[in-house]
Amino acid sequence: MLDAMKTTRFHKPIRIQLGRIDRDRIVVSPRDAADILLHDWPVAENKRRVRAMEACLAVIKGGKPPSTARTAFIAAAKDVGIYLGDYDPA
Repeated sequence: MLDAMKTTRFHKPIRIQLGRIDRDRIVVSPRDAADILLHDWPVAENKRRVRAMEACLAVIKGGKPPSTARTAFIAAAKDVGIYLGDYDPA
């Protein structure tokens, strides 16, 4: 089941800004989101970050749809002021 989840993507990528103004990041999948939450998150533990990590893990394990992780990640990103919106390359 984990192999199938590696290719699972969000229906719309998410654009965040972790630091420098000229360095937006595009988050395309629950796996991307989990990596950022674990390694690059700008704020120490808080409830929304923990919920987002749990949601990403549930999707990666195959128990939840990607939208669950996307919604939780956006809430956590808004909470720390790094959410810029949906990414639309067009």
